[in-house]
Amino acid sequence: MNKVICSVAAALVALATALASGPSLAQQPQSADTEKALRAQTDRARVIYERGRAAHYTQKFDLSGMPHYVPKQRLTGWIRLHGNNYLSDGMLGELWQQGFAKYQPGIRISYFLPTSALAFAALYYDQADLVMGHRPGFYDLLAYERVKSFDPTEITAVTGSFDVGGWENSLTILVNEDNPLKCINMEQLDAVFGAARDGGWAGTNWHSDWARGPEKNIRTWGQLGLTGEWADEPINVYGFSIRYNTATDFADKVLKSSDKWNENIHAYGNIVNPDGSRYIEADQITDNLGKDRYGIAYNRFRGDRAKAKRLAVAAGESKACVEHTIDNVQNRTYPLYNEQYFYTSVKPGMAMDPKVKEFLRYVRSQEGQADVMRDGKYLPLTGEVVQAQLKKLE
Repeated sequence: MNKVICSVAAALVALATALASGPSLAQQPQSADTEKALRAQTDRARVIYERGRAAHYTQKFDLSGMPHYVPKQRLTGWIRLHGNNYLSDGMLGELWQQGFAKYQPGIRISYFLPTSALAFAALYYDQADLVMGHRPGFYDLLAYERVKSFDPTEITAVTGSFDVGGWENSLTILVNEDNPLKCINMEQLDAVFGAARDGGWAGTNWHSDWARGPEKNIRTWGQLGLTGEWADEPINVYGFSIRYNTATDFADKVLKSSDKWNENIHAYGNIVNPDGSRYIEADQITDNLGKDRYGIAYNRFRGDRAKAKRLAVAAGESKACVEHTIDNVQNRTYPLYNEQYFYTSVKPGMAMDPKVKEFLRYVRSQEGQADVMRDGKYLPLTGEVVQAQLKKLE
């Protein structure tokens, strides 16, 4: 069977070895910030490599609502798939490659998977037939539209993990353990974490009808229904530096893709320790929240932490509160689940590359989603989502 061609882990291990050797790494001096950045990448690579070798979930989800893969035609040739490094950091890239080859032995997959950050450039420069990653950033999509004069075709690949860091783990809302609040809805999250705005973004389109005024801000716990000693206390908010995709992801889901945040938000980035280890932003958020009785945070969930508790989230004011559990993330009733997507270029009026189409049909089959379960990090799609995505391939 074909093996995953891009071995990012090997390259990063080599980088780690070079860094460990000290000053001989470079022929010319590097700044302290550059040194820290490289050591941070080395530490990240080590953590992700170790995490990627394990199947973190053994739970079996119901795949009966999706079809088995039956080839519509037998094809030959290559598919160039670029982007998401977690395909090769874990086992999923190879599982998909091997599983697809059982049905389509004439189609070979060439992986180039250093990071999702390069995915869209590869697509609009025609260096990739298919890319995988999170939704494109504003300038990624703008560049694609200016080069191609049409939008890429988006197909949902998998649901993000429940709590495996890196594998698009779900967002969670945390408060201090002393806080009596049990649930919060999406409009309230906007009011707590956001601020007055003049509009919001849908892709590269600005919507002024998504504006809201400061009167909708929520800044005290009494405005969320708490009484007694809590009523007049300020809500202290915690989250990620807006340079991180996590902040963008939260803003897209909660703040109408605006950039207007609560004026007093405590926002964190990774800190590199002298030994090269990292104090990651998610841990800083939880640690500081544990010291702040009146705090609330959004975070990537990586397991429960001392002195912090998770809130249930309702999709709207009149909707039911949904607990943050692995089942509710997988079935998408919990509103703050995450996704990974495939993107490919299909000119208007033209057909999708048949090789790419067959691979996408495989991924959206019981066989392809069983591979997701076998890898044990991302979560499989539901039958309903698969059926909707398959219609895009018709």
